[in-house]
Amino acid sequence: MRDVIIVGGGPAGLNAALILGRCRRDVLLCDSGQPRNAVTPRSWGVFTRDGTPPLELRARAEADLDRYPTVERRAVEVTQARGCDEGFCVTLADGSHETTRKLVLATGLHQALPSVEGFDLYWGHGVHSCPYCDGYENRDRPLVVYAHGEAAKGMALELTVWSDDVTLCTDAQPTVLSDHDRARLARHGVRIVETPIRRLDGDGRQPQRLTFADGTSLPCHAVFLMTMPCEPSDLITQLGCDLTRKGVVPTGEYETTNVPGLFVAGDASRRVQFAVVAAAEGAMAAFAVNTELLREDVA
Repeated sequence: MRDVIIVGGGPAGLNAALILGRCRRDVLLCDSGQPRNAVTPRSWGVFTRDGTPPLELRARAEADLDRYPTVERRAVEVTQARGCDEGFCVTLADGSHETTRKLVLATGLHQALPSVEGFDLYWGHGVHSCPYCDGYENRDRPLVVYAHGEAAKGMALELTVWSDDVTLCTDAQPTVLSDHDRARLARHGVRIVETPIRRLDGDGRQPQRLTFADGTSLPCHAVFLMTMPCEPSDLITQLGCDLTRKGVVPTGEYETTNVPGLFVAGDASRRVQFAVVAAAEGAMAAFAVNTELLREDVA
């Protein structure tokens, strides 16, 4: 039986493996090789590595793990997981089975995109979900906030940090904007367009304009999406984790979950979805895992 199996080779999983390797724990790290940020050209806001391509960050982290003989990495998907005697049983896509005392899910999330023509083409290259990650590179340009519902107003005002040319597009979705809200947005220079969107056009590398169903268009250098519903890993639901309305796990202190011995770190947990935060969560989960293992070993 392994000390711990970590599912997911992003910042959270890799950092958890690093800390646990330094604790001389028997670690198996499984990764399917399909990161959420695969189309992202650079990772911004990462301490000492600002602007480094995500795949380069991953390669450096994997090289660090090679220093620790108790850490094994496998390029394989974990297809099933369930609780069993004294831990968890997992099934891998190659048909093999593993058992472990503790389980860390660092699986991230599957990003859902609105069904607007062009959004998928420019995803990661002009269509973004996080202004903290990509706002600076699009500063002082025409920015569109694609949002509706209660969150629309707040996100539109947030984008004014990076540009004074911000338009809130609701795509004709129900959006609660009072007269006070509209006046406040106008006061900060935010335009509101509630017409259905037809498509996002550009030169193949960068968006240039948003075209609406009535034939009008709007200059657009980048689109920032309201947080869209995300799909958690099937493993999270298989193991009976609690979920919030946004589809993330409401982890407790040190990334604990409602399932004893199971930890969730990274984008699938409740905090902001920054690479550096995911890495920190992986470290906190590793600390808790080692503490629990030690407590059991010396009982």
